[in-house]
Amino acid sequence: MIKKFNWFTVVVYTLLFLLSLSVLVPILNLLAMSLSDPLKVHNLSGLGIIPEGFTLINYKILLSNPLIVKSIFNSLFITIVGTLINLLLTAMAAYVLARTNFVGKRIVLIFLIVLMVFEPGLIPEYLLVKDLGLLDTYTSLILYKAVNVYYLFILMRFFEDVPDSILEAARIDGAGHFRIFTKIMLPLSKPALATLGLFYGVYHWNEYFRATIYITDPNKWPLQVVLRQFVVQQDNTTMLGSQGILTADQIAALDFGSLQAGTIILSIIPLLLLYPLILKFYAKGQLEGGVKD
Repeated sequence: MIKKFNWFTVVVYTLLFLLSLSVLVPILNLLAMSLSDPLKVHNLSGLGIIPEGFTLINYKILLSNPLIVKSIFNSLFITIVGTLINLLLTAMAAYVLARTNFVGKRIVLIFLIVLMVFEPGLIPEYLLVKDLGLLDTYTSLILYKAVNVYYLFILMRFFEDVPDSILEAARIDGAGHFRIFTKIMLPLSKPALATLGLFYGVYHWNEYFRATIYITDPNKWPLQVVLRQFVVQQDNTTMLGSQGILTADQIAALDFGSLQAGTIILSIIPLLLLYPLILKFYAKGQLEGGVKD
């Protein structure tokens, strides 16, 4: 049987292809700039994706800078620890609010909604961080928004969709709240937790605004702060402060545009590697094997 030609499908796929190109081409252009010879990078057009004279000199410069290497590990630490704390606290709060009844539950929900709509200002937040002695510490970045109220409501809805029959069977077998939460709710919520983990992780990795306010020690800067110093404020001394691998002539011929492109590529590589790991959680239904009709 011959399928009928569908113009609507062609138009949709064409638009999606063009949209993908609009996102992919700038990234490939930055990658091509970072891999181009500093003396030939000016030949690369704004849409070029093929390096002009392949070289890894930009990445050698970046990875030989102790500040860059330290900032990468700082960002990894803040992102991993912060995301784990976010997921743990959000999941615990979502379970309590979605699957238990306690006095004042409605008041707590209203308070959370008000908190989500009317977020506290930056000045009270800074004074609180200062009074707690958290300035110039990773904790000031990790604990900020340890529970995002919007994500909390998303996970609550997911927990509410878990069939009551599963929980009733667990209670009959003598399971308490802790066992139900750890053995049933969390395993069945892997897709939701993976999604929120991605959102939290991207937030922590891209955080720079509060890091510039709370962190004054350059050795504790996350990568995004160093990237801002270099790309936005044009602080080239940040990159050239420890260059033992370049001669004076090579430094003079260095193209800072391609070096900036290399810094941006380094900052997005972890996120690009994270997406395929998250997608595997959507391969199976979240309640597969949970209930048999």
